[in-house]
Amino acid sequence: MATDNWIKMRSKIYQTAHGAAAVLYGMTTYEWAQGMRHNRAELERLFFLITFGDLVGLPLLPPYYAMRLLPYITPVIYGWKRNLLRERDLTDLSELIKGAN
Repeated sequence: MATDNWIKMRSKIYQTAHGAAAVLYGMTTYEWAQGMRHNRAELERLFFLITFGDLVGLPLLPPYYAMRLLPYITPVIYGWKRNLLRERDLTDLSELIKGAN
């Protein structure tokens, strides 16, 4: 009986600590982490465009070097092409406009 109470109490303490940690993360570093993920995605898109631009009709790098990198890039090519060719509007570019935020 006491063991069941101890397990329930430990579970509640864990849930409370996990919730507090999530709130603290959200208050302190969530926005920074999202910005870093966004920057990394932009750099990856730029790298893919420079390296494999010939797949979408924009050859920038000689194919020899691109073919040597192809095995490392193959798993993400479909998502990259979809992201590169998706339709964008002005709200996607609002962060690039000075004073829009």
